Amino acid sequence: MARVLIAGAGIGGLAAAGCLLLAGHEVELYEQAPELGEVGAGIQQSANATHVLRRLGVLDALEERAFRPPVTEFRLFDSGEVLQALALAATHEERHGAPYLQLHRADYHAVLAARVEALKPGCVRLGATVTGFREDAGSVTLHLAGRSRVAGDVLIGADGIKSAVRRQIAGENRPRYTGDSAWRSIVPVERLPAGFLEGKSSIWVGPGKHAVVYFLRGGALLNFVGAVELEERIEESWTQKRPWKELRADFEGWHPDMLRIVDAADRESCFRWALNVHPHLPRWSTGRVALLGDAAHPMLPYAAQGAAMAVEDAAVLARALDEAGSVPGALALYEAHRKPRARRVVEESRDNRRLFHLPDEDALRAAFAERDMDRERSDWLYSYNPLTADLS
Repeated sequence: MARVLIAGAGIGGLAAAGCLLLAGHEVELYEQAPELGEVGAGIQQSANATHVLRRLGVLDALEERAFRPPVTEFRLFDSGEVLQALALAATHEERHGAPYLQLHRADYHAVLAARVEALKPGCVRLGATVTGFREDAGSVTLHLAGRSRVAGDVLIGADGIKSAVRRQIAGENRPRYTGDSAWRSIVPVERLPAGFLEGKSSIWVGPGKHAVVYFLRGGALLNFVGAVELEERIEESWTQKRPWKELRADFEGWHPDMLRIVDAADRESCFRWALNVHPHLPRWSTGRVALLGDAAHPMLPYAAQGAAMAVEDAAVLARALDEAGSVPGALALYEAHRKPRARRVVEESRDNRRLFHLPDEDALRAAFAERDMDRERSDWLYSYNPLTADLS
């Protein structure tokens, strides 16, 4: 069994740690933050990820904290007309063998962290900033701020879009601004009319902007994300506050339900961040080092698959280490299997940006009439199981 070092204790790093510990590997996880935690935002996990969560032994705990939507509806921004719908809840689980969950990111992260701690107490080393690595034929050495060094057999860079591990493998990150910035807010449902939206998840599409709305924590909270085209480039940060009046102005003229959400938002906790396109990497790995999650394939949030792809990566990486005859062979197998699928999801997310922002109602109706979103996502996206997919 291998001694695996992981840089980054986000969702991807924790999922990788859990999968590798269950497979019998020795794992240490290094996180630069002084405490574990996540920002307050929603996250969606479809069956392609929840298969892995069941394997990790956390699915029951997450279902207790989640919301299971009956459907996701694509709706016109002003009239609310339903253009298409994705069948979720029982239908999703019947089709794919695992549930579709909508979660508070902080709940998700906390459950994963508790599971890793239960599998190996002290696995996560906090306040440990990764600066780089050195590898040779037989080992890899992780470099930490303060000149600390840790040796292992494998290093996994799960340290996000500003990854130090990625920088050493593939050079400086050079993102390009999409022209979109995204608002986010979480609203307690008691501020909204009873039975609001009937518990349905919805994606509201319109000229130059769209909004994603879904429920969290058993329906106690409503998560709102609104992507708007904005010439001004702002920081790529989830914690940048903006005035509520700017949010209200951005969605003026939209359906009354959308304005009810905006009007119910906490006016001191409206956040907006830039959405960037990151270039595809020519490689994800070297002989003993591999990237995972956003460090390997950052993507726009327009297919709700960023975290799910990191969880898929984690499961396939653990399988590759068990199935290949060597560490370099395992990382090559992992990259060869994961790269085409991740790239397809990245491109699908980019394409959705164009679809959701078409210039008028006629264009939106025509574009959605040509698509079957439910069948498309079921056929290749949600149906994939990283625990059983052929790695050859």
